[in-house]
Amino acid sequence: MLLVSILASSLTVRVGLPLLLVFLGMGMLAGEEGIGRLAFDNPNLAFFVGNLALAIILLDGGMRTKTSTFRVALWHSFSLATLGVVFTTAAVGSFAAWLLDVKLIYGLLLGAIVGSTDAAAVFNLLRNSGVSLNERVGGTLEIESGANDPMAILLVVMLTGLLQSTDHLSVLAFLGQMLQQFAIGGIVGLLGGKLLLLVLRKVPLVEGLYALLIISFGLAVFSGVNIVGGSGFLAVYLVGLTVGNGRIKQLEAISQVMDGLAWLAQAGMFLLLGLLVTPSSLLTHGFEAVAIAAFLIFIARPVAVMICLLPFDFRWPERLYISWVGLRGAVPIVLALYPVIAGLTNAELLFEITFTVVLISLLLQGSTVPWMAVG
Repeated sequence: MLLVSILASSLTVRVGLPLLLVFLGMGMLAGEEGIGRLAFDNPNLAFFVGNLALAIILLDGGMRTKTSTFRVALWHSFSLATLGVVFTTAAVGSFAAWLLDVKLIYGLLLGAIVGSTDAAAVFNLLRNSGVSLNERVGGTLEIESGANDPMAILLVVMLTGLLQSTDHLSVLAFLGQMLQQFAIGGIVGLLGGKLLLLVLRKVPLVEGLYALLIISFGLAVFSGVNIVGGSGFLAVYLVGLTVGNGRIKQLEAISQVMDGLAWLAQAGMFLLLGLLVTPSSLLTHGFEAVAIAAFLIFIARPVAVMICLLPFDFRWPERLYISWVGLRGAVPIVLALYPVIAGLTNAELLFEITFTVVLISLLLQGSTVPWMAVG
């Protein structure tokens, strides 16, 4: 599957489709309703692999982000990664609850699942589309996609927990959880990155092992931070950022290996998620899924971006481009597995709609990124 996907990727470059769509489609073709007839129905395994793959992708993305980008894009990105996710969740959630005729909390759960942009999709498209963006716009998109996962995950976990219990949502408890996630993830990520830099400079290794050391260290930080109640995704991104901007002799060789490993993580994750879905089930609520995707792409995301960037000096073409490159990818699909694993009512409905929304986002937004580019 991996071999065929890689060979097929040359076709997508010529027609202008996102490479990640090939891996997702190949997984669906190999599934139980495709030509491969492979039966795969293990959301727990897909969830586990998806989280590890996302951690590797964020680690690599952090290594490729320069600290100078943070100086020009930090506050814009932070606004989009927090308030932007909340606004998108509320808007999409209200619309989905009305359209699907379900309780508002189920609509909000769907809004939270699709509320964050996907780091893998954004990093991949910005670096392989041939588009040259100014540092503030490109940096805002990259940092937002790497930093908005904690907010989306927190919302999904809390809403899933509420649906499993009779407790009421406490605003103070939510804010406390959010502060804890960002504080622990931020502090441990920065300290872990400094420690890893020290190890890389002091411990002599065979050249090929340095990238494996970075990945294993990053995954250890990711897992440890999650265990103590922090955001592992934020932590591993900051580890990569610290190492990528540190002065180490082997950085160029490490970056080449990391690039390949990040691609392997993306390919494996999308292939597995493609295997997990049953294509015929996507047609059951196809109209509703298309309507929700259209509302997200053309209304919810642009309005959230305009509100969040209101205090900042962006040109209107830049605001529109940032709103358009709000790609959805593997993150929403992985998040949609939370209610499935929890055994919630309507969990399959949420997963199927999320998958369709991701397909539409990759097809529509992903294929038009170069055309919408601003300088």
